[in-house]
Amino acid sequence: MRLEGKVAVVTGAVGGIGQEIVRKFVREGARVVAADLNLEQVNQFAESFSGEVKGFGVDVTDYSQVEAMVAAAVDWFGTLDVVINNAGLGSAKALLEHDPGTDFDMVTGVNQKGVYHGILAAAKKLQQLNKPGVILNTSSIYGQMAAELTFTYNVSKAAVDMMTKCAALELAPLGIRVAAVAPGRVDTPMLRQYEALGLWEHIRREQMRGEFTQPREIADLFAFLASDEANCINGTTVNAEDGFLSFKYPLLPAAR
Repeated sequence: MRLEGKVAVVTGAVGGIGQEIVRKFVREGARVVAADLNLEQVNQFAESFSGEVKGFGVDVTDYSQVEAMVAAAVDWFGTLDVVINNAGLGSAKALLEHDPGTDFDMVTGVNQKGVYHGILAAAKKLQQLNKPGVILNTSSIYGQMAAELTFTYNVSKAAVDMMTKCAALELAPLGIRVAAVAPGRVDTPMLRQYEALGLWEHIRREQMRGEFTQPREIADLFAFLASDEANCINGTTVNAEDGFLSFKYPLLPAAR
């Protein structure tokens, strides 16, 4: 088991990808603090494990709560090895329909400020413990491209990529690695918003396999990056998008 003996914190732990990260880490031998905004939901999720998972309610936009989250991991499990800043928000709305408070401030607060809080709190705790560790961030391929209806989401995820680079550079002397995963179209409740817009089949066909990536596939990548096998990966955002960024939807099948 590649994560045997490690202690990890995962935010956004009751979401589609978050749940699979927690499950994968436990299977790989880790003990996990599963953190999410809804304490009741995250506690119910944590109770489905046999003591390897503790639930923690956290608003990642509040730095004091994020500090308390990483401190709780050490209190419960004795140490800290990995922090995954996975909590995120997204909605499909045209720019000219935006309400700044809801459609920019709220999304940026979770996706960007929340990741910043997680990086800072994790790094300070690891420095206090005088040990190396790994900080992983959930980005998105939308941080590397323009797209309709997702203005703030794209901007916030581009910031995650740059925070990953900058944090990796400053924290490397402490033995702390920082990397990110940029999922593409993953079959989660967030992506299901496109069903209501009548775009589900269109975006499904844009994948090389013609199918959406599954959350467990993203969790597998996080487990690898958290392990010692990935020691040479630092400051990098790893794309997990089934080739979406490499091609446009093929025209030939439609022309036949």
